Parts: sequence; C-alpha cells; structure tokens
Amino acid sequence: MTASTQQVGHQTDVAIVGAGPVGTLLAILLGQRGKKVTLIERWSKHYPLPRAVTFDHEIARILATLGINSENDDAINYHDELYYWRNRDGENIQIVDWQSQSASGWRVRYWFNQPELEKRLLAIAAELPTVTILRGWSGEALEQDAEGVILTLRRTPEEVGPDGETHVIRTKFVAGTDGANSFVREALGIGNEDKGYFFDWLILDMIPHFDYVAAHPEQPAQWQLCDPKRPTTVVPGGPGPVIGGPDRRRWEFMVLPHEDGQELQKPEQAWKLMEPWGLTPENSELERAAVYRFQARWAKEWNKGRCLIGGDAAHLMPPFAGEGMCAGVRDAVAMAWRLNGILEGKFPMDVLDSYTTERMAHARHYIDFSQMLGQIICIDDEAQAAARDSQMKAELEARGHTPVPTDICQLGQGIWDEGSAHAGELSVQGIVEHAGHRDRFDQVVGQGWVLIGYEEDPAEVLTGAQRVQFDSLDGVSVKLVAEGGAADVVDVEGRFATWLDAIGARYVLIRPDFYVALTARDAENFRNKFSKIMDLLMVSEPEGVAAQ
Repeated sequence: MTASTQQVGHQTDVAIVGAGPVGTLLAILLGQRGKKVTLIERWSKHYPLPRAVTFDHEIARILATLGINSENDDAINYHDELYYWRNRDGENIQIVDWQSQSASGWRVRYWFNQPELEKRLLAIAAELPTVTILRGWSGEALEQDAEGVILTLRRTPEEVGPDGETHVIRTKFVAGTDGANSFVREALGIGNEDKGYFFDWLILDMIPHFDYVAAHPEQPAQWQLCDPKRPTTVVPGGPGPVIGGPDRRRWEFMVLPHEDGQELQKPEQAWKLMEPWGLTPENSELERAAVYRFQARWAKEWNKGRCLIGGDAAHLMPPFAGEGMCAGVRDAVAMAWRLNGILEGKFPMDVLDSYTTERMAHARHYIDFSQMLGQIICIDDEAQAAARDSQMKAELEARGHTPVPTDICQLGQGIWDEGSAHAGELSVQGIVEHAGHRDRFDQVVGQGWVLIGYEEDPAEVLTGAQRVQFDSLDGVSVKLVAEGGAADVVDVEGRFATWLDAIGARYVLIRPDFYVALTARDAENFRNKFSKIMDLLMVSEPEGVAAQ
C-alpha cells in the first residue's frame, strides 16, 4: 500500500493507537474540544486485572478536570501514612513523605484499581460525540505525507484469525500509546536508549478478607522491606471489589538470581511466599500473579512528522518511585494541548518538537530516580546490605528521622521562560472563592492558558497586541486578591500569596498542563517575558493593533 493509492479525505483528526489510560485520556482531552478522534484498541474486551496501582498529586489534579475526585471515588483511595523503608531487623532506614498535601493542592500519593479507573475514562470518552472507539483492531502499517497519515488496521488474530479483515484510516495525526512493544514506534523507525537495567519481580495482587484485616490491624499500608534474602515491597492496591470491604493489597518480591520466575508465579509457589505474611487461600484471594521485568529505557524521538508516541511506547521505568503511569498521563496532557492548538490553527506544526524536548527530560529524571531507588532496594548481597543499612540509618538519625519530601521535577527545554523562578515546574494551587463558588483553583477558574496577577488585573498590564494574542489562545485572565469584590478571585488560604512572595513574583502564566510558563515581578518584566512565550509558541503579533 502506498500513499498515492489511498488519497481519501481525512476521516479523523487524530487516530490514537492504544486505549489504556494514556490513550483514553488523550482522546477525552481532544474530544472535549470537538476534535474528531478514533481510539483504537487491539483487545475487544476490557482487561479486568490490576496493573498500575498508584499515582501522585499531579495526576489527581488532571483527573479532577474530568470530574474524577480522587478523594471521593470508589476506584481510588489514600492512606495518611508515611512510607517506611525497613531492614531485615525491622529498623527504619528511610522514611518518605507520602502523607502530606502537595503544593499542587492534592495529596502526595493515591492508590487505585486500574480496571475501574479505566472504565470511568472509557465511559467519559464514549459520551463524547466526536470520539469513535474501535476495539479488536491492531496497527499493521503507517505511512505519512505532508498533509496527514494513512493508518492500516487489521483485526487482531485473537479476534478472527491471522487473515482477518483490514481497515484504512486517513487521519491528520497519529498518537501511539500502544505500550512497550509499540507498533507506532516501530513503524516510525524510532529506536530506544536502554540503560541496561533488568530486574525480575513477582507481583502478587491480593484481596484480603475481613478476618485477615481484623487479625493484622497494625500492618502499615505501604512499606519497603530491604532484606537481602528477599527484597519485598508492600503497598495498597486500591479499593476492593466490595464497597466498604477490605482494600486490595500488593506484594512485590524480587526474583533471586537462581530462581525461575515462571515457576515462582504459579499459585502454589505464590501462596508459599505469602505464608510469612499470614495470607492463605482461606483468608484472602489471589487476584493476579505475574512476573515483570523492571527496565529503564526511553525512545530517542517522541514526535516524528505528524506522529507522536507516549506512555510505555516512549519510556519504561522501574516502579520504585510509583511514576510509570504518571509519566504517561503527563504525556497525554502535553500532547493534547499542542494537538488541539495546531488543529485549531493557533500553533504551527513545529510546536510538536517541544513535546519531545520537554517530556523526554522530565521522564528521564524519573527513570534515573527510579533506578537509583532500585539500586538501593535490589541488594541481595549480605555485606552490601549491611553497609547500606549502616549508612542510611546514620543519615536518618542525623536529620532527626524527618521524612524525605517528594521531589519537584522541571520540564526539559521548551515553551517556558528559563529566566523565571518556578517556570517549567508544576504550578502551586490553593483554595479560592469566586461568585460564591469555593474550591481548588482549577475547579473554580478552569484549565487552559491562565494568566494570574496578584492584586493586579494582568490583562490591563498587557499591550493591546498582547491581549489579542492571549485572546487567540482562549486565555483566561484572573485578578487574584486576598480580599476582593464580586469580580475578583479570592486567595482564601493565602497559598498563592505565600508562593509568589517566596519567588518574588506578582504575575504568573500557567499552561494548559498546569506547568508555569513564566513568572514576573513587575509589569515591564511581565510584558517582555510574555512576548518571549508567544514567540516560542510562534503566535504572531497582530498587525494594526495599538501597542498600548
């Protein structure tokens, strides 16, 4: 098949290959703005078993824009506990703060059941009139030209056999969110950078019964056992299948060098591993047993022509920081605002290049961080483990057993001002009030290009031409005040005032993905930086508009 034999009109704006949480979220964010989207999934039925179990405050913030409140949802829960790392003797060697509220206005860490969360996302996507969901189709060929992409699909062998029917889609863009063995990435000829990091771990997803929970009331919700004889992670697995019943739990056991992972994941072997923890077939259910190879790698390019990749198709990381799916969700939001802007005529195609530069560096930070944690955890040598324990206990004692806070990661080079404090980082969020509505800022003001002035109307500070540019982005201008009138947004908790005072800023421009594009201390500084962001977005200054 060649492009010349398939010159048909565009059937869809964006074809998304892979309907996991990343692809489905992307479909929603495009469909909510009226884009024609075809969401393609190779499996005809929804996968019912757990995979990812945790996400951070940034993902909670993103989900909230869809009406999914992570603190009031049957598929999501949280635990007001710290995350303890303990050695074989039960001594603390590290304490991580997974308990507090983050600067972005949500708790640091949440736990969820992926099948249930995916159902919610798919239901939202299915309600959007411009989103079409095709299940039971796999990508077979991809060819792009200057105007679009021809994507050939085939009925997956699991559906009708290897000689199944084919279907051709003409689309303006393709997004590959189709997993570690991505068809889209391979079709684009994109290679991987691999850090050569490989550890096999057995994942056991358990549903304890009431009698087990009653017999173990003091067991921490989340902790890491750094025992060289068997490094083990114990974390929540999200809400259980019965509302009000026991939560799911996950045990992760490192497969030792002399062991056969496939043998270890058999139910009889899995139950033997659970015996020391008091779980038996009589007091719990083994929902899933699977061996995963933890890897650290990323694709060398994330956008090529009219095609992009995200999620596991673009990066794989060990799970020790709980950031694997989070990185993919960030990819979806980053792709969405760029594709929406291009399709709406706001941005040129070149804006896609910043998707790769920003997101690759951000994901690599978490890959490196996760690998570093794994190097501490995955020690099976007695002498090395003893040295690790001694050093980490001393460091913990030296800081008075204060928990380690979660880190703040900055985007790679892209559409943000490197000379602005806090730019390229996730914006702070607090409780605000406007027109009788009191909630987190995102829920009161909304999502998009948001301009904030503290005790100032930022739109009045822009030049006339700049106001036209900002209006072309459907931007929202907010005067944030400590106490104000009917037209103002009130900083109820003073969180924004504290943040802006700390960085010496009065003005902030926030992007649709909640990252800070710029901060500025005064009007002139603000106008200069605003022009720089418009240049990075390649939004031209209108002709014939007064400077002031």
